[in-house]
Amino acid sequence: MEGRNPRRWWILIVLCLSTLVLVIDSMALTVAVPPMTRDIGASAQDTQWILDSYVLVFAGLLLTSGSLGDRFGRRRVMVLGLLLFGAASLTAAFCTDPGEVIAARVAMGVGGALIMPSTLSILITVFDEDERGKAMAAWGSVSMLGLVGSPVLGGVLIDHFSWHSIFLINVPVVVLAVLAAVALMPESKGKRQKADPLGAVLSAVGMTALIWWIIELPQHGAFGGQSMATLAVAVAALGGFVVWENVTAAPMVPLALFKHRNFSGGSLSLTLVQIGNGGLLLVLTQYLQFVLGYSPVKAGLAFVPLAVAALIGNSGGAALAARMGNRLLILTGMLVMASSFALLATVSATTGFAVPAVALGLLGLGAGLAMPAAVGALMGTIPAEQAGVGSALNDTIQQAGTALGIAILGSLLSSGFGRALPAGTPARARHSIADALATAQGDTGLAHAAREAFTTSMSTTFTISAVGVLAAAALAALVMRDPRPAAGTETSAAPPENPALAA
Repeated sequence: MEGRNPRRWWILIVLCLSTLVLVIDSMALTVAVPPMTRDIGASAQDTQWILDSYVLVFAGLLLTSGSLGDRFGRRRVMVLGLLLFGAASLTAAFCTDPGEVIAARVAMGVGGALIMPSTLSILITVFDEDERGKAMAAWGSVSMLGLVGSPVLGGVLIDHFSWHSIFLINVPVVVLAVLAAVALMPESKGKRQKADPLGAVLSAVGMTALIWWIIELPQHGAFGGQSMATLAVAVAALGGFVVWENVTAAPMVPLALFKHRNFSGGSLSLTLVQIGNGGLLLVLTQYLQFVLGYSPVKAGLAFVPLAVAALIGNSGGAALAARMGNRLLILTGMLVMASSFALLATVSATTGFAVPAVALGLLGLGAGLAMPAAVGALMGTIPAEQAGVGSALNDTIQQAGTALGIAILGSLLSSGFGRALPAGTPARARHSIADALATAQGDTGLAHAAREAFTTSMSTTFTISAVGVLAAAALAALVMRDPRPAAGTETSAAPPENPALAA
């Protein structure tokens, strides 16, 4: 078709590489944490900050970085983010104490926040409506492969080298992505408008405080003294942000998008799905390693059914969306996802891997069908000149949902585990299944009780996940609408230059 960028598929490869480096880092790091913390002498609090500092900065800066991409150039901001992420990764590989690692992770969070919205918005401007489904499916497939494959890669690297290699593998991917971006990718930016520094500060402070409050939920509770202060800052800053964006002449974020049914319905339904999905890896990796006795590498390989099914769902979803519409496809996919969580809720300590394997396959298939369609409908409402900040708004919503899911489901898993253990169990063993098995030290009765208690608590967690995804499906079906072709136009939903991307 006339007007298409002849390098668009090469550009998609660059976008996939740019996103893949973020996925690989976050997932492979989970495997590296035990040997890394032992080597650098990190306490439990240090370890928590190593993991959470990245999330805090990443989520807090997404909206601001999306606005910067629209204003100064999306390729420029993405390349800057890649360079910062790569330099911070290289630095992290040579850190010798927890403080240095935390600082490096903060810098990586800044780089990641610059990469993600720019990546999505560049895809929006490169692919037209006819090809956006295929591009969306390819991007989603690569991200899923990275999500599943990175723990396996991390385990292999740690077995053969050391935890330092987890950070070093980011560097060649970053170099390749930067070189390809400079050589192949056109620059794009939105219409010039006045800067909104107050909006940037309020959004960064508000989102950082909100994610911080969510992270602290398991430790301090929702309404502890410290939690209440953090929540008050989040509410004040985000409330002020909403008020300011509605009165300023040049808002950083187009909050009017929430008046569109597909944007508001898609955003809320994706948030509910991410809450349900948030604890999946956290819970299942513990089940595979502590209940079934899998090694980290074998536990990573156990998620292959999820990846394969997601590839199938992504591949078929693009064609099905054109035939049956986004809303029905979203509903179908989310119902399949809910059934997978319901199946996981039946797993016991003696079930083995067959049932989880089927459930993971269903989850991947459902996600492959529903998620690209949901994000496609959502992103189709965003004007091309606001692609960067619109993509960032989508990322921010899902990031908050994921963090909330991890906090809520992780807290429920921990508290449920402690309650399910028999009376007389040592207090230390009630903290987690890892502590219980370490305390057992040959006590087969305690080890068996710990595994039973964990799967009991896991069943409750996955039941709540199923309910969350069902609520998301109902919301999408009731609120979202498929666009109807208007006379003389291809679609009435959005300009042809507004494609979508699966998150």
